Amino acid sequence: MAFRPLAIVTGASTGIGFELAKCCAADGYDLIIAADEAEIESAAETLRATGVWVQPVQADLGTPDGVDKLIAEIGDRPVDALLANAGRGLGHAFLDQDFDEIAAVIGVNVTGTVALVQQVGRGMRDRNKGRILITGSIAGYLPGSFQAVYNGTKAFLDSFSYALGNELKDTEITVTCLMPGATETEFFDRAHMEDTPVGKDDNKADAAKVAKDGYEAMKSGKPGIVSGLANKLTVAAAGVLPETVLAERHRKMAEPGR
Repeated sequence: MAFRPLAIVTGASTGIGFELAKCCAADGYDLIIAADEAEIESAAETLRATGVWVQPVQADLGTPDGVDKLIAEIGDRPVDALLANAGRGLGHAFLDQDFDEIAAVIGVNVTGTVALVQQVGRGMRDRNKGRILITGSIAGYLPGSFQAVYNGTKAFLDSFSYALGNELKDTEITVTCLMPGATETEFFDRAHMEDTPVGKDDNKADAAKVAKDGYEAMKSGKPGIVSGLANKLTVAAAGVLPETVLAERHRKMAEPGR
């Protein structure tokens, strides 16, 4: 039996991850999609309706067991594209946050992503072939008042992605960092940010547009892409404004009840 190329997409039950999976399906990939919620099954059914092979995996990728479960599902099959999109947000003041929730954000955004990228990346290195997309964020450029841990994890991912890409620059493996801004997904509800200015904003980016930007950048082998003109301007400003000014700007977006 001949297999089509295989793409792994994490955080694929809704939002940007689901839209990335749709991009892969339209481009001829078989899919293994993962998320920590039962909605991953309905996402798989929707994708199968387009005529592609899809295997859903419900797993918490913030835990070693969750990463192992996904790796076991991949088995010995070569991975052509890894779209490491799974992530969690967390709003409110750092000292008021529940530490278990803090640990979950770090677990999914940092530890789980690094573990998955290393294990899949080693297989790509053995074949000298593959594409990796990591969903970072423009949040990684901003001191995240009232999102301090989340922004810190995205700063890590942005840096990690570019560093890994440089390590692999003499291979046929590419690493792309997708850096969106506020996007219309379930992120803000899940992060307890419904009562913040950014959470209430009706002008967030469209998840399908963000995913298309990231997917096309990955296919082209670009090291990174900031999705959206306003977000590009934010990143440019972050390069010249003092961190204290950036932190105050972020506070105006993310402070609860503002």
